[in-house]
Amino acid sequence: MYAIVDIAGQQFKVEAGQKIYVHRLQEEAGASVSFDKVLLTDNDGSVQIGTPYVSGAAVKATILEHVKGNKVIVFKKKRRKGYQKKNGHRQCLTQIKIESIA
Repeated sequence: MYAIVDIAGQQFKVEAGQKIYVHRLQEEAGASVSFDKVLLTDNDGSVQIGTPYVSGAAVKATILEHVKGNKVIVFKKKRRKGYQKKNGHRQCLTQIKIESIA
């Protein structure tokens, strides 16, 4: 069984027991969260498609930890003008474990 769920503005295909990284969530590590913006569920071939969300469906997850992603280098340059700008960015992420799809 899997579901496509909207978490923090992004869509993920999730299954029970799966660990994924999402944009930073406000809850503490170890807390239990529930996502009710389920777009699609598939239970052994019986597919339910929401309009826009499947009514009564929810995905329960546990927050494992808050981490920072890999550094991304942002380099801007305008040729022949002497302009260069080097910048770095690390995205704040949350690792969650999907407990169940109901």
